[in-house]
Amino acid sequence: MDEIKEKSLTKEILGWVVYIVIVIILTYLVITFVGVRTKVEGRSMENTLHDGDNLIVDKISYRFRDPKRYEIIVFPYKYQEDVYYIKRIIGLPGETVQVIDGYVYIDGEKLDEDYGKEVMETSGIAQEPIKLGEDEYFVLGDNRRVSKDSRDSEVGPVKKENIAGHVVLRIWPLSKFGTP
Repeated sequence: MDEIKEKSLTKEILGWVVYIVIVIILTYLVITFVGVRTKVEGRSMENTLHDGDNLIVDKISYRFRDPKRYEIIVFPYKYQEDVYYIKRIIGLPGETVQVIDGYVYIDGEKLDEDYGKEVMETSGIAQEPIKLGEDEYFVLGDNRRVSKDSRDSEVGPVKKENIAGHVVLRIWPLSKFGTP
């Protein structure tokens, strides 16, 4: 009888070990290829996103489709390891972007925007027209007066291959749960 209990207990433990290993592998695959949680640090995306907001970033959809104007994306800052920027796509591949008197112009036409916090004070490198390459995106923070974005030569246009994903959900604070 004790031998049967021992085998049953061993089977039970082995079952739990296999279950835990499967959960760990699935979690790793989801975090690596599908989505990841990230936290907003700073004020560059106010009034849309705020310092401390927790977000879910979709890492897989851009493998099947191109990014769209106004989507909020995450990409690595090329001069500092493990630093990621969160910005909004404004200019698309092949377009010419310029900032004139604090407003964005795409191919010579003023972009109609209603989410930015304030009019831009500086145009940066976008003072002159910027022709985007076939795989480049012009990105801006919503809080344009404090955002380090494509107007800054250290950031510049973002290549599609460098986009880690796009923001699909705000999960914290709970009072603002939902799509940003």
